[in-house]
Amino acid sequence: MSSKPHGSNNIVHARRMVQQLRIEASLERIKISKASVDLMNYCNEHARNDPLLMGIPASDNPFKDKKPCTIL
Repeated sequence: MSSKPHGSNNIVHARRMVQQLRIEASLERIKISKASVDLMNYCNEHARNDPLLMGIPASDNPFKDKKPCTIL
């Protein structure tokens, strides 16, 4: 068992929490509207390279079956 009282552990935890909150409060943040515009612009600019949106050409698809499966 620890020789320190439990109250000391709570104080250390509270100090760490306050330090973390001060760090987060000091961060410079951008407006949500600006961030959403930037995100939409990025998505629109890169949409043509996104295989989920555009699909994979059959010639580039490594998982396409080389031969069709036929059951006799």
